Amino acid sequence: MSGELQRRTVVITSPHGLHMRPIQAFVALASRCQSEVAVCKGDHRANGKSVLHLIGLEALPGTELTLEVSGPDAGNVIDGLAEALARVFPDDE
Repeated sequence: MSGELQRRTVVITSPHGLHMRPIQAFVALASRCQSEVAVCKGDHRANGKSVLHLIGLEALPGTELTLEVSGPDAGNVIDGLAEALARVFPDDE
């Protein structure tokens, strides 16, 4: 795998935590990039292209996650992925 590892810290602000709708949107975006995508909560590392892995993080409101992207398009996709991970849907509030 080529490309420098990019990291971003994301805090889950949705009152429902990281739930199915934002996870599905994140996975759809992550699946379109060439880079490896991982989301970490403490020592738990989840494949960012897997809905089941992300659900397993059990990220409640206020949870701090680390987004790691490594590969040829990492620098181009990291910001969009971070925004998608932190997204709060209008009906979440």
